[in-house]
Amino acid sequence: MTNTTNPLANPIRILIVDDHPVVRAGLTSMLGTQAELQVIGSASSGEEALAMIQRDDPDVVLLDLRMPGLNGIDMLVAAKKSGSHVRAIILTSYETDEDIYRAVQAGAQGYLLKDTPFKEMLEAIRAVNAGKRYIPRQIAQRLAERMMRTELTARELEILKMLAKGPTNKQIGHALGISDYTVRNHVNSIIEKLEVSDRTEAATTAIQRGLITVDD
Repeated sequence: MTNTTNPLANPIRILIVDDHPVVRAGLTSMLGTQAELQVIGSASSGEEALAMIQRDDPDVVLLDLRMPGLNGIDMLVAAKKSGSHVRAIILTSYETDEDIYRAVQAGAQGYLLKDTPFKEMLEAIRAVNAGKRYIPRQIAQRLAERMMRTELTARELEILKMLAKGPTNKQIGHALGISDYTVRNHVNSIIEKLEVSDRTEAATTAIQRGLITVDD
């Protein structure tokens, strides 16, 4: 008869998802030293991860945030839509307010940076496998601050991306087919929601928080 309380008899089955081969190999090697864990595979893309989740039903997924094609957040959303109850820990180099917020909104139960000590990573895996959430204090604080801020509308985000490139309200209005008066109202709303003093600070703050990226 199998002892269901013995972690060695029932190891935590882990799927690693990262587009960097060195990261996948390193994590597989490290986690493989723990008898309570079993790395059942690794995926280099969100699309590959989705197929493996549906086929192998891992207990915990260690998920990179930014990958070509289907990124970590989109993969989580797709997995939930397909009926999967996967428990995911975001393991990333990125910690902008918006990255953290979107990951948790998508259903991630944990959020760790790639330089997290191995001991803490093990704690996170155990906690998430047990159905708990694991978000380090400094990241939880940023998440709380982000959740208190009012959401920018799709139009405001569109204008914010354009602001970062330096056009006037008139130029933005012409590009979007709206009046410069309407653009001015949107800009004022953006400044208020981001709690900044002007349009330049709005663009800078948006980049720092991960609302927009420089190559947008």
